[in-house]
This record gives sequence, structure tokens and C-alpha cells, in this order.
Amino acid sequence: MSAPKKGLSHKAKRRWSLVILLVGLPLYIVLAVSLVNLFERPSILVELAIYIGLGVLWALPFKFVFKGVGQADPDAQD
Repeated sequence: MSAPKKGLSHKAKRRWSLVILLVGLPLYIVLAVSLVNLFERPSILVELAIYIGLGVLWALPFKFVFKGVGQADPDAQD
């Protein structure tokens, strides 16, 4: 017998990635724009750097969910 797998199944990863992209990402975008608008508008390069930084930052906690989602299911029967 093989050892039990840890973590999310491939199917669960696909579902969670859709939820994150369709619900979480738009909410994060609204939050990021609202956060930047709280302060006086910076120069366009500073604002771009802030959005790039926030764009990378949101994905870091979800790296494990997105990893391998685009690949074929490794547990699927041929």
C-alpha cells in the first residue's frame, strides 16, 4: 500500500484556483486600488511599482494551489 497523500487533490486545486481567480482576485484589486487612493496620488512610476508589488504579493500565499493546475491530473486513469 502506498502512503496517504498530503495536501489538496488535483481536482480540489483546480476548483480552489477558479474561486481564487474569479472571486478573490477582483476583491484584491478593489482593495489595492482603494488602498492606493487613500494617499495623495504618487507619480506614475511609483504607482506602477506599488501595483506590481501588490500584484506579486497576492499570489505568494496561493502558490501551492496554483502549482501544477495546468497539467494533466497525475492520479487520473489512462
